[in-house]
Amino acid sequence: MHHVLKIHPDSRCAAALGLEVVVARPQPGSLDIRYIVTGDISALRVPTVTASTRVDGLWHHTCFEAFVRAQPCGAYYEFNFAPSLQWSAYRFGGYRSARSDAGLIRAPQLKGRAGSTSYELKVLLDLAQTSDLPNDMAWQFGVSAVIEDASGDKSYWALAHPAAQPDFHHPDSFALELPAA
Repeated sequence: MHHVLKIHPDSRCAAALGLEVVVARPQPGSLDIRYIVTGDISALRVPTVTASTRVDGLWHHTCFEAFVRAQPCGAYYEFNFAPSLQWSAYRFGGYRSARSDAGLIRAPQLKGRAGSTSYELKVLLDLAQTSDLPNDMAWQFGVSAVIEDASGDKSYWALAHPAAQPDFHHPDSFALELPAA
């Protein structure tokens, strides 16, 4: 499924002109996500590629995010993916509460590709070990990004912006339903 992310009305980005995402659930327990930023990529602050390791605080700079839950009011997962190929995974018991590291998550497969007018990050995520995301159920999905330009200004992109301030955790940000594979 191909979707266009919207920039939050209170943020601006002169470098990024658009952000699209392609999401698929090719097998039970897995997600295939492709983030595509278009614009003047040289004017974005994109971290240098490093080893693909788990790191906290990625959302402070250019970072692509995914939120997944099986139940509207239940536990959910937040995943952060940086162009550096670093990543993080958290489990929340409810809206912004009971946060913990998502320990059963395997390292995602990440692959970035930059050109002069586009940047693409491909993510393959294995969620088969997460008991909160039954393979035979549809999953609710939110996808978002923080894009930082060379001056340090940040813009906030998502499928939906239900709050006055950017809030990717907001229950209404889970704007996409992914059917069982």
